[in-house]
Amino acid sequence: MNKIATYLNQHLLGEASSAKAVRKRLSRDGSVLTMTPEIVVFPRVTNDIRKVARFTWQLAEKGHALAVTTRGAGGDTTGAAIGKGILLDLSAHLRSIVAVMPKDKLAHAQAGASLEVLQETLKWQGLTLAHLPDDLCHTTVGGAIAGNAWGTAGPFADNVERLEVVLANGDIIETGRMSRHDVNKKLGLQTFEGEIYRKLSGLLEDNEELIKKMASDQTHDAVGYRSISRIKNRDGSIDLTPLFVGSQGTLGVISEAVLKTEFYSSHSTMALIVGETPELARDLGDRLKELEPSRLLTIDGALLNRAVQYSKTFSLVGEEPISGAATLIAFNDISDRAQAHKLKKLRKLVSKMGLAMLDSTDHDQAGFAQLFDAPNVLARVAGDDEVTPPLLTGAYIPQDRREEFAGQVEELAHKHHLDIPSVTNILTGVVSYYPPLKLHAVSDKQKLFRLMSDYATLVDRCGGAIVAEDAEGRLKSSSAWALLDDDEAKLYEQIREVFDPFGTLNPGVKQKTDLRGLVSHLRTSYDTTDFLA
Repeated sequence: MNKIATYLNQHLLGEASSAKAVRKRLSRDGSVLTMTPEIVVFPRVTNDIRKVARFTWQLAEKGHALAVTTRGAGGDTTGAAIGKGILLDLSAHLRSIVAVMPKDKLAHAQAGASLEVLQETLKWQGLTLAHLPDDLCHTTVGGAIAGNAWGTAGPFADNVERLEVVLANGDIIETGRMSRHDVNKKLGLQTFEGEIYRKLSGLLEDNEELIKKMASDQTHDAVGYRSISRIKNRDGSIDLTPLFVGSQGTLGVISEAVLKTEFYSSHSTMALIVGETPELARDLGDRLKELEPSRLLTIDGALLNRAVQYSKTFSLVGEEPISGAATLIAFNDISDRAQAHKLKKLRKLVSKMGLAMLDSTDHDQAGFAQLFDAPNVLARVAGDDEVTPPLLTGAYIPQDRREEFAGQVEELAHKHHLDIPSVTNILTGVVSYYPPLKLHAVSDKQKLFRLMSDYATLVDRCGGAIVAEDAEGRLKSSSAWALLDDDEAKLYEQIREVFDPFGTLNPGVKQKTDLRGLVSHLRTSYDTTDFLA
């Protein structure tokens, strides 16, 4: 066993392992990258995380930096849940749901808790999280917070009330709104936390105009630490919670979270509308927004057809290929009467447009859930030697530029000799494209980064944001950071240095990276089932 692993095992309640099989199993996440850690630690209590952080901090003080990467279920699609050095796997033991507080509509959970388990627990109390990512079984509470995973109608950040965080030096802090008086107390502390507050206050003052500009930007850009614009309120109170959400383990290790919930409706009404051209689908989607659905997606027929080809689970889709596009809509109003009223309006609109529709009053709801999950099915199931990794996902495009953007992506597809079907979240303006690739082929490996770079340029040209639905991680960092101006990049680097002066927390994530270095970490195959413990 590695000397460091042996040392850690003597001081932790959890386990530290340098076994080859363990390290290999956790060398992959939901991205197309692979990176093997030197040591894997399975903390049993928050104090284990604290001890690992303090150990690596002391090493760094002596000039021996050892990277620390935090991992939940491993579903991160940007390469943020893998790394060299020490890998902290929080999903093994730190997965308890501490408490559900129905009166306050709050839930308290450890970072490694499964979102799927949490959601089922909340349902028993008549509650639900407002914004949930599609792939619940591959997502932990900490992972959803760290990546600010977007749900059906908004970011996971909207669910977060407060956090417990282990800082780079091992100190533990609790975030939440603090009055100006309490902030002044923090500023006076002769601790690492006090130093953080003092330096952040200086950055807020020195970059006042830039931060105001960030606050007014409506593109949902999640590159860097843009949420610094939301930590200080007009009354002088400060809440660091937004800064940690979306930070992907680069500012500290999230160990526990208190989440906001809302009342849950056990009954949903869903519908599938087919027979549209992509243009008609976009027009239909904009009209359907007026019905205030809980979910509203436009999916290219080519994507659904491919998902059906690779998986036999799509009971609502027949053998005949779907041409054009399809629209999926769901209503989750507390009142069944309200849902029925909206369905009536929907039927009238669809009939008027001469389109075909299936709805959940006549078909099993599970069939519609399968359709909503079609992009994840493509990622999980390989067809022949072709795979569909989530490379071009989560870009925000302003509504008045969507037609232009769609045309430019079509030209991009021709340039790279690819078919690139899309899924558009009409409620959020977020679009995702799913290009099929052969990762074992050198030509497609070379194509991958060129495609991502060209795509990022198109998004920027159309006034959008390359990273909206999740953070940039390793995979999108180069493209995303290339679009930042010098002032933004400098501020983000300074924020990171405040929390992580030795650069030990997830290095290479949310930083401008060398693509040549990433090429060596590209996988030759992709199947999201292979990163699960």
